[in-house]
Amino acid sequence: MSEPEQAWIPLVDGPIGAIVDRVQEEHPEIGELIDSPNRLLAFRTFAYIRVGILLGRLLVERDLEPEGWIEQLLEDRECYDEVVREVLAVAKDTADEPGYEREEPVGPSDEERARFAEFAKRRLSTDT
Repeated sequence: MSEPEQAWIPLVDGPIGAIVDRVQEEHPEIGELIDSPNRLLAFRTFAYIRVGILLGRLLVERDLEPEGWIEQLLEDRECYDEVVREVLAVAKDTADEPGYEREEPVGPSDEERARFAEFAKRRLSTDT
């Protein structure tokens, strides 16, 4: 594995992935903490693991129906808040990890966004 792009693995589609996505959408500050490809990969990997372990512990601690136990846990505000805290902790831990300081951020820079906006304005004004 000589290039960082080769480190990408398929992200899990399933309840844990959906939970992590939901927390990420509800907390945009996570995106600011995990702003590079390697940070994103590390965040997703460890968030899935830690949320999975947390859900397993919460399941053992509670008497739940086998069908839909994840949904039952997430409906409990205390459990959901614990999941959110865990995902936020993973994001903070990932951001604090040394070695990612020189990485390129995910997505375009402010300068690239401005250049594209100018290009789009010119292009759209000539099309009309």
